[in-house]
Amino acid sequence: MWDSLQHLSYWNWLAVGTLLLILEVFGAGGYLLWIGLAAACVGVLTFLFPELPWTLQFILFGVLSVLTAVLWWRRQRSAAKPSDQPGLNRRGSELVGRQFVLYEAIASGRGKIKAGDTLWLVSGPDLPAGSQVRVIGQDGVLLKVEASG
Repeated sequence: MWDSLQHLSYWNWLAVGTLLLILEVFGAGGYLLWIGLAAACVGVLTFLFPELPWTLQFILFGVLSVLTAVLWWRRQRSAAKPSDQPGLNRRGSELVGRQFVLYEAIASGRGKIKAGDTLWLVSGPDLPAGSQVRVIGQDGVLLKVEASG
């Protein structure tokens, strides 16, 4: 084992890098990409400097793995921008603050409003159908309302 470690060639590092990149294709989510590239870089350095000690090769591999991952993470964080559609996938959040007429009376804390062509289940104080209500919050598909007038 120690003998094979002391005689690592650039082919070993390129093979490890290739294997990691192939595994990345199968869905590692980007984790193995940077480690595979680090292994390939160590392979190139070992090709250029064939007498590089194996301990230094492993140190370079570790440092390059961490460095490439951190640099990519920082680039991704700086490139992230707020969404131009913050309400996307939060259906109903656009109704908060708006007023509606009760479509179905609120009895025992539950009723319905009609927003556009959709009926929404609402919770709030008991009110008769036709009352004006304002949406004050949302709990999943249930809108919380209060009387407005």
